[in-house]
Amino acid sequence: MRIAIPTDNPGGLEANVSGHFGHCEVFTIINLSSDKTVEAVEVIANGGHEAGGCMTPVKLLNDADVKAIVVGGMGARPMQGFAQAGIDVYFSVQGTVQNVQSVVDKFTNNQLPLMHADQVCKGSGNCQH
Repeated sequence: MRIAIPTDNPGGLEANVSGHFGHCEVFTIINLSSDKTVEAVEVIANGGHEAGGCMTPVKLLNDADVKAIVVGGMGARPMQGFAQAGIDVYFSVQGTVQNVQSVVDKFTNNQLPLMHADQVCKGSGNCQH
């Protein structure tokens, strides 16, 4: 399984988790084996909001064969895009994880819930993602 985590440069297991998935510098992609051990770590640059808005990361991660993303929040449009692409969105409360390794640990221990539509950012500017 391939999971994506929005991160700050340079990415990797020790990288800080980005507070806003659509504006993150890179995505750290974790390849997990069937027994949930890390097989490989890959870093891909985010395309940003400019050319395609919030849907750019959806296409980027779908093209990278990602099956799940872990975020601290996102808007309704990318959430719908991930659902259409068959990519599960998991929720991690910001401030509860420091780096990618801590996200992976929570993910592999089934401590991250799927994000629900009522948790999406409504565009008020008060969102924590």
